[in-house]
Amino acid sequence: MPTTPGPRRIAQSFGADAARYDRARPRYPAALISRLAASGREVLDVGTGTGIVARQLRDAGCRVLGVEPDPRMAEAARGHGLTVEEARFEEWDPAGRTFDTVVAGQTWHWVDPAAGSAQAARVLRPGGRLALFWNAYRPPAELAAALGEVYRRVAPSLPFDPWQVADPYATVAEKTIAGIGPEFTAAEVWRYEWEHEYTREEWLDLVPTAGGHTLLPPAELSALIDGLGEVTGERFTMPYTTVAVTAVTAG
Repeated sequence: MPTTPGPRRIAQSFGADAARYDRARPRYPAALISRLAASGREVLDVGTGTGIVARQLRDAGCRVLGVEPDPRMAEAARGHGLTVEEARFEEWDPAGRTFDTVVAGQTWHWVDPAAGSAQAARVLRPGGRLALFWNAYRPPAELAAALGEVYRRVAPSLPFDPWQVADPYATVAEKTIAGIGPEFTAAEVWRYEWEHEYTREEWLDLVPTAGGHTLLPPAELSALIDGLGEVTGERFTMPYTTVAVTAVTAG
């Protein structure tokens, strides 16, 4: 029986193909980026990865410092002209620096909530904002059922079924709010509905960037890609919801 990979191993798997991750991963809604930029120009990006969030914020006029534990991802971000320091956020030394905003796009569920919340509070200026957000696919029911059937049939060693629930980050948002420390106040959830049109090739390019997929046996990943290609249209529109949990420092 295959061993299910733990969270740390899954978290470290994204850098296996950083170029694909950077190319294929969806960006974040302009309305969210504008709202974050309005919170202040000095931004710390937690788990910056290849710098997708950081570049969007930089384009909106922010100065962004990234913190990233995976050297492969950090190097990719530096290739886009970003400043990145390599460390787990909970263990990172801010060296007295403070920020207007701390953001984490698609990464906070890899951070220890208590230690991460305390670290964010330490580096935020009074009234600074913590913003933690995720993109969630919301496929039509028929497509979700077809994709889920392929996963269950050909990728049994994957530790989760990405199509099992309609809103996979709803519970993440609830847990995230519960985990934000007493240093913060005015916690709320922002939601943004949007769509992205994919070709079949673009969608199949994205699939291996999801958590745990690069840890599948090569034959299993190949069968998964082939199976998903059989049930995916030549071109289709994928609805998304971006869920953002945000709070401000109490001081």
